[in-house]
Amino acid sequence: MSEEREILADRIRGIIGDDPNVTEKKMFGGIAFMLNGNMLVGPHKDGTMMVRVGPDLYDEALARPGAGLMDFTGKPMKGFVNVSGDAIASDQGLAEWIALATSFVGTLPAK
Repeated sequence: MSEEREILADRIRGIIGDDPNVTEKKMFGGIAFMLNGNMLVGPHKDGTMMVRVGPDLYDEALARPGAGLMDFTGKPMKGFVNVSGDAIASDQGLAEWIALATSFVGTLPAK
């Protein structure tokens, strides 16, 4: 795993703490953090982060500073945003994005 991705993953672990409902899964050439088996956030090797916000929070999330379309395949992934490293440079900024993802993913049935 790239150094930037690992640093961000460690910061995510620090914010999530020892929540027994959160697990890590190898995905997308790295790792994803899962809440009750559903994708929550995923650090990228360039220090950005994929955040699952769902359809209702999608437009609000895209309007936030540092947020952009999540595009792996040439087609944006609705309900997911990519967040710049600058927007999650502070622990508060990172925690706010994790909280936004949790507000959606926490409503999904466990897998």
